[in-house]
Amino acid sequence: MTPSANKGFLCMVLHAHLPYVFHPEYDYFLEENWFYEALTETYIPLLEMFYRLFNDGIKFGITMSLSPTLIEMLNNSLLKTRYIRHLERLIELSEMEIYRTRNDESFNILSRMYHKKFKRIYNLYCDTFKKDITGCFKRISETGKVHIISSAATHAFLPIFSGIPQIVRAQLEIGVKHFTKIFGKRPKGIWIPECGFMPGYDHYISEQGLEFFYLDSSGILNAKPSPIFKVYSPVKCPSGIIAFGRDEETSKQVWSSIGGYPGDHDYRDFYRDIGYDIDNNYIKAFLRPFGVKTFTGIKYYRVTGSEKKEPYNITKAILKAAEHARHFVLQRNKQIDCLFNEFKIKPVVTAAYDAELMGHWWFEGPMWLEFVIRLIDKGNYCFRMMTTYEYSSEYRDKINFSCEPSMSSWGEKGFSNVWVNDSNDYVCRHLIKTAERMLYLVNKYPKATGIKRRVINQAARELLLSQHSDWTFLIKTGNAKEYAEKRLREHIYRFNRLYNDLISGNINISWLENIEYRDNIFGEIDYRVFDK
Repeated sequence: MTPSANKGFLCMVLHAHLPYVFHPEYDYFLEENWFYEALTETYIPLLEMFYRLFNDGIKFGITMSLSPTLIEMLNNSLLKTRYIRHLERLIELSEMEIYRTRNDESFNILSRMYHKKFKRIYNLYCDTFKKDITGCFKRISETGKVHIISSAATHAFLPIFSGIPQIVRAQLEIGVKHFTKIFGKRPKGIWIPECGFMPGYDHYISEQGLEFFYLDSSGILNAKPSPIFKVYSPVKCPSGIIAFGRDEETSKQVWSSIGGYPGDHDYRDFYRDIGYDIDNNYIKAFLRPFGVKTFTGIKYYRVTGSEKKEPYNITKAILKAAEHARHFVLQRNKQIDCLFNEFKIKPVVTAAYDAELMGHWWFEGPMWLEFVIRLIDKGNYCFRMMTTYEYSSEYRDKINFSCEPSMSSWGEKGFSNVWVNDSNDYVCRHLIKTAERMLYLVNKYPKATGIKRRVINQAARELLLSQHSDWTFLIKTGNAKEYAEKRLREHIYRFNRLYNDLISGNINISWLENIEYRDNIFGEIDYRVFDK
């Protein structure tokens, strides 16, 4: 494709995030499996794919955000050790499955596939990647093909704190400083959690020296004045920072489990896992540490489209992923051609997804994405694939439309009702009250030293950990609701006890050391970050 044929751009964005789940007080903890599953099914397969594409000389550009809480878990030495143990247990379980399914060819093929996969992931993690996943992302980002950006400290839904700007600023500043520490340079852009935005927040983002961020389509379409190119050209906010609007068409094609690709009948069914399907006596050795049934990652059935599930066929799934990749690329070609003719500009289609969709929720996601990238590289299409940083660098001077984006999120209906609703709105008063108390401590002890400084720094950690958007999301959906409520209660209780102990002068050193050990995120935190 000659440069003159280029009519627009596809900017794909993967947002990688998990809440900070770390329980050193237990040998095994069920919810830590969220992290191990995402490593096995998403992060390592994506890295493997990126390296393969790079080594094959494929031209591509993807933006990927890594949340600070995810990075902290990736770099946690105890979690690294536990992850290796987790893989060893999966390898052992898959070996048992090869024997158990020996008389059923359709299942035996799959059990061998999983065994091979778990051994490959083990070797990649321990040998190829040297247990340094963030280091691998750093190295692949240096190629320019994968651009890594930051997110807010603990993925707080920032609109909750619209009346307390110090919290919004602190979440952003800690996220940017953490990224700079890990990657050795400041990020160019940021993913604001849940795309949660309030008018004026662009100024806080711009204060961090960032060049761009992302908004849900509703934040752009309801902006004042209304952008003439809709979400198909970045806009300049009042602060001068650039905002990219998420495209709904690409979102529905990939996100939707009903009308989108992941719901296809040939794809693997996420929920039919042997951890729930097989008799407890057989699998009890794997389940024993948790005391309850849980996912293992070994799943033998396809979506099927009926109550009676049929065995998964990996060959058919690969063919379907290739078919859906061709459909996606052709649809983007058609979409960008139409937008080019309609608006008389080179449009930008921003296709943003949770990274965990690729491999974890949608098993075939990574192979679909690789098919997409390879098709674009070798095909004669009217658009280029590039990172948002590439676009902002090359075309920033041509972004002339300025507007004030509206309040928005990428949740249901584009507003706040996923994170603030009848099921979880009681949380807000606790989050706001503890935030106000944090500002009081900062004002009362502007230059704390010694034990007082340790107490206030730990109070800052507890405050940040309580602010995860994940907790109210899980309460709303009902998935892991009890755990989310427990985490909220614990962090709010710990913050308030630290606050009261400091005010009263009655500090329990033993208890402080215990929670410093358990809630040890952001080891270099400085509580004065809230004094902004």
